[in-house]
Amino acid sequence: MNEFEGQIKEYLDYCRNHKRLNPKTCKAYQIDLFQYQKFLTEPLDYMLRSNIEQYIVHLHTKYKPKSVKRKIASLKAYFHYLEYKEIIEINPFNKIDVRFREEKLLPKTIPFHSIQLFLHELYRQKLNAATEYQLRCCIRDIAVIELLFATGMRISELCSLRKEDIDLTECTVRIYGKGAKERIIQLGNQEVLDALRLYQETFKNKSATCQYFFINRLGNKLSDQSVRYMILHYAELAGISQHITPHMFRHTFATLLLEQDVDIRYIQRILGHSSINTTEIYTHVSNAKQKEILVHKHPRNLLKVNKG
Repeated sequence: MNEFEGQIKEYLDYCRNHKRLNPKTCKAYQIDLFQYQKFLTEPLDYMLRSNIEQYIVHLHTKYKPKSVKRKIASLKAYFHYLEYKEIIEINPFNKIDVRFREEKLLPKTIPFHSIQLFLHELYRQKLNAATEYQLRCCIRDIAVIELLFATGMRISELCSLRKEDIDLTECTVRIYGKGAKERIIQLGNQEVLDALRLYQETFKNKSATCQYFFINRLGNKLSDQSVRYMILHYAELAGISQHITPHMFRHTFATLLLEQDVDIRYIQRILGHSSINTTEIYTHVSNAKQKEILVHKHPRNLLKVNKG
């Protein structure tokens, strides 16, 4: 093990044990840092500004801007740690301009009618379940999707919910977001509450040994990938051709609230965004909807005026 590799491992231990970062964040740091190590011809030259600049150019040739931004941030955080621990005297990033023009991609949302089709199919499958096992799966899947759409939470937040995080007496859900930030969201829709109560009652025996709220058929924590597959499965059954991901429920939730004139700062708190700038991307989606309405739905289109 060379010096650079050893320092990376020490840094990752620091992130896990001292900063208490999310395991997924630590995994991303690990991938990004060892990727930089692999790029270097001589590992001991990892502090050279020229090598870092060449690596950033290399990243731009291989990855999309969002991925490049994350990989640069991983490297920058690592060198900040080295400076903080006085392992290096001068941080090479102090003289590297990492800013670059990033294309702004609007979040992808699910059309309202597709949401209706999707939920209709979920409940239809429950109604027509042929076996006890199919019925139980449908009850769980309905609870998952209803909660996902009711709160706009991230898929990782949903799968990490513990039993004590959901209070169906007070009708609240406690969510631990990025950076272990905690937020509490009220559950105000009766159908959502009914779906969660039915799931809780149906799975109370099977989930006895698991601390997580949502479980798989083996009684273990439900995985992100299982939910992704679940969504694709029901979208196909509902005849929805659009590729739907869990995060699109979050985007759709936020956009629909904006279109209902909910203040953006409330939406920011509900979504768990640290900065209002992150939430403001949904105003662009709403503006796109506004243009669609004014072009296609404007009452002026109905007026036939004799000009002459």
